[in-house]
Amino acid sequence: MTTHHRRSFLGTAAGSLGLGLASLSHLFAAEQSPAPVSSTSTAATTDIIGRPHLTPKAKHVIYLFQNGAPTHVDLFDYKPKLRELHGQPLPESYVGGKRFSTMTGNANGKLILGNVEPFAQHGESGAWVSSLMPHTAQIADELCFVKSMHTEAVNHAPAITFMLTGSELPGRPALGAWLTYGLGSAADNLPGYVVLTSVTKGTSCGQIFYDFYWGSGFLPSRFQGVKFRGSKDPVLYLKDGPGISREFREAMLNDVTALNLQKQALSGDPEISTRIAQSEMAFRMQTSVPELTDLSGESKATLEMYGPQVEQPGSFAYNCLMARRLVERGVRSVQLMHAGWDQHNSLTTELYNQCRDTDQPSAALVKDLKQRGLLDDTLVIWGGEFGRTPFIQGDLANRPRWGRDHHPYAFTVWMAGGGVKNGMTYGASDDLGMNVLENPVHVHDLQATILHLMGIDHERLTYRFQGRQFRLTDVHGHVVHDILNHA
Repeated sequence: MTTHHRRSFLGTAAGSLGLGLASLSHLFAAEQSPAPVSSTSTAATTDIIGRPHLTPKAKHVIYLFQNGAPTHVDLFDYKPKLRELHGQPLPESYVGGKRFSTMTGNANGKLILGNVEPFAQHGESGAWVSSLMPHTAQIADELCFVKSMHTEAVNHAPAITFMLTGSELPGRPALGAWLTYGLGSAADNLPGYVVLTSVTKGTSCGQIFYDFYWGSGFLPSRFQGVKFRGSKDPVLYLKDGPGISREFREAMLNDVTALNLQKQALSGDPEISTRIAQSEMAFRMQTSVPELTDLSGESKATLEMYGPQVEQPGSFAYNCLMARRLVERGVRSVQLMHAGWDQHNSLTTELYNQCRDTDQPSAALVKDLKQRGLLDDTLVIWGGEFGRTPFIQGDLANRPRWGRDHHPYAFTVWMAGGGVKNGMTYGASDDLGMNVLENPVHVHDLQATILHLMGIDHERLTYRFQGRQFRLTDVHGHVVHDILNHA
């Protein structure tokens, strides 16, 4: 029985159960069509089909999220004064009563730590990039460096949650969930929002991947991210067991769906619609996922571009290649999360490992998207939850144990493609990389800008929950128009 015939069967079943064809047709249209985009939407009216508010610059988002907070002053935010004042006490004027983690406490008197490796300018844009990131340096003219990011949380989980969901407290929808809720999915046989995780082998500073980093919060659960495992079977239970034919599996799905429709008619529970849609998607993924993970069609040059780990499921390089293959197949939002950047006492060891594992694949992804004509409508974002302190954590005399603490007051992200200006640096921190000096960009500003590039007015994409309208940017956020390509 084909998908078309299955849906005909389900439509007949729905009619006989008194649900009506309209609600059922929405159920399956929701997999491919935009969900509501409304300033007055409620949980009871989420079946209204919405449209982008603006002409979108991007159709897909790939977020290369670096858990643990990369050190901006060692990678992208070059500060000669750090080297000049290396080993001297941090001037009190830079601290100004700022709050740091309990590992630092009061920052007054902490010793300044210069960049651990040299910087150089690259490309026509003259972007400063550390020698730790040679492959990213090669694509400097494709990137927009935002060096004036700032946030509020000083610890990892709240800061990551804030960056990805707009709230430090768990329970809000993630960016990818908002995007699939507002715009739907263009992928017929894959989820609209996919998450892949990785960690550098042997790292001592890994971060926990909490499910709420890609959750749907109060949105219907069909919008939550689907996590693909780092193995040759990225999704469990897709394979049929011994003796189970494709036809038997399809007939069983039809019977289970009919039972779910009966239950929905009695209870009116909207999550039953999610359950039916997920079963239908899982059936289609039995074919699409094996095809997605089959790399036999990739050229040798492409595989080499992503680096030596590209054929190792669960590596960052493999996940970057999967990200390109996912957006090729219409997936709206791909979220890569790579842990290990929390270098409190391992700047001279594990920072090098992190850069080795992530630099080449990140650059390869941008180059690969561009050469395939996908970069123009795919927004790539690279960055973590905050930065690292310009002062040392540890003993200056013990170089193998140098570290930096959490730093929310200034940090760097880079963006590429998807309507963002390339070859530019926006914003600046002060001469020690301590505070934002010009053009500050708050977390909510970044979120508003991402939504804008996807054709969404961040003030209008809302969902009513517990008596008020919620949105990704809460009651804040301004689009950073200066970094947008208006051509």
